[in-house]
Amino acid sequence: MKPPKQPFESSHAENQEQDFEQELMTAERSLLSLKERYTQVQADKSGQAELQKRLKKLRYNKSPEMKAELRQIKQQLEVLELNLESQLFSWGSLKEPFWQAIRFGGLGVIIGWILKSLAG
Repeated sequence: MKPPKQPFESSHAENQEQDFEQELMTAERSLLSLKERYTQVQADKSGQAELQKRLKKLRYNKSPEMKAELRQIKQQLEVLELNLESQLFSWGSLKEPFWQAIRFGGLGVIIGWILKSLAG
């Protein structure tokens, strides 16, 4: 016959279950965010392709209206390119490698000082 569970064991199991549920919800939110970003990237890429086609057509037309539209298209292309670039590099994606570089770089400096003091 098994002894009755201790209160610590049951609360520990409940905490693990809650932690798992929290991590699962976080993963689901991240997946939804990724899907939304992917949809936006696809829309931006298709918009960029359309604007570039339109830009090629307008380059040979020298009327003032077409020049104004050409400037507007160039501005829209710049905005789209900025959006596409900004999604690749965000602080969230660089945070972990940044802190790892700081940690291990600092550790390397400390080890170097120790070795230098022992050798010199």
